[in-house]
Amino acid sequence: MGDKAYKDCLTSMYSLRRFGIKLGLTKIKNILSALGNPQNNYSCIHVAGTNGKGSVASALACILDKSGYKVGLFTSPHLVTFNERIQINNHLISNKSVVESYHAVNNIHRGSREPTFFEFSTAMALYEFSKEKVDWAVIETGMGGRLDATNIIKPAISIITNISIEHKAYLGNTIEKIAGEKGGIIKRGKPVITGAKQKSAINVLKNIAAANKAPFYLLGESFKTRKNNNGTFTYHGMGKVWPGMRTGMSGVHQIENAALVLAACEILGEKIDITVERIRSGLLQNKWPGRLEIVSSSPYIILDGAHNLDAARALSRFLSTEFHGRKITVITGMLEDKPYPAMLKSILSICSRAIFTKPLIDRALEPEELYEASKGIIKNTKIIPDIKDAINYAVRTASKDEVICITGSLYVVGEAKAFFSNLTFNHI
Repeated sequence: MGDKAYKDCLTSMYSLRRFGIKLGLTKIKNILSALGNPQNNYSCIHVAGTNGKGSVASALACILDKSGYKVGLFTSPHLVTFNERIQINNHLISNKSVVESYHAVNNIHRGSREPTFFEFSTAMALYEFSKEKVDWAVIETGMGGRLDATNIIKPAISIITNISIEHKAYLGNTIEKIAGEKGGIIKRGKPVITGAKQKSAINVLKNIAAANKAPFYLLGESFKTRKNNNGTFTYHGMGKVWPGMRTGMSGVHQIENAALVLAACEILGEKIDITVERIRSGLLQNKWPGRLEIVSSSPYIILDGAHNLDAARALSRFLSTEFHGRKITVITGMLEDKPYPAMLKSILSICSRAIFTKPLIDRALEPEELYEASKGIIKNTKIIPDIKDAINYAVRTASKDEVICITGSLYVVGEAKAFFSNLTFNHI
């Protein structure tokens, strides 16, 4: 009975996807008001940005957990199962909790327009965190920030990881417009931390912060990191210097993400009990699935959900550095709203073989389109639409020291994770 109730809830929620993406706060305000505004019952940290949101959010949740607080974490999308989106102290909420929070949201009058899937999920998370009496909730935006359903919270700190062109139909087609949307999470008088690099983006965010009298902290200006020879780095903050820091995640870009986390910890440390030892421990133990995640050592298989151009470039740099001289096979599928020709050029240029596949989501590109876009970049290609079949083929035909990288979309990575874990894949 319990299992059926859980599956029925997921079926009902996934059916909300037919309403698409609707940015705006009226619907979520009405839902949460009817629930008694649960989001006001705990302290929050809000995380937006193009890449690194999940890594930053999970690291902060891990550090707060290590520091003795009860911590909620809300992220998206999930890779294998819906429960990944809502975690408490680094544990996925139970199927029973999913059912209870679903019914809490579903049983209230929601007005004339049905909520979108993301609005419904956000309401469930904010309700669940209140029900479980968390001290802190770390909340990742879904898309943008200003009109994202999560922007109903009142954060103690806002973090904007970085900014690049994405979701142009919803957020605008310039860096300035996208920065303006992401800067919408900045709240009056509350600190904002960012790793934005473009002058235009920085200026937009600085202006929004100034208008809101929000203290503004910029990576490379307000705080910095310096890599050490032993694989650690030193954090040089606003008033603290923390040597011997190490992130539990691969890739040099994770040091930038870690810097944002440590800046948040430095600010939090002025108000709450959070020691450098626990910060160091939490940062090292943080893992975020599907980001340079090794799932097999023989053959060597890496999952990385690089789903935009900046992430594809970071992956390409990592692979060419870490596996110089080794054959690399890429299994990739992408979504139709991504700059897939440029992404393919970046990734395939360092690979010896490509297998084009297709995730189950309806926005997926046909593998034939990826094949056409790959001409002139790589010769050894194959189309295998089913992800499980693509993985089996790659493993069966790989040479002894070959590296297999599965990438292009978090949806591709999710299906691959389910395959490697022998789990049932929650259709996303």
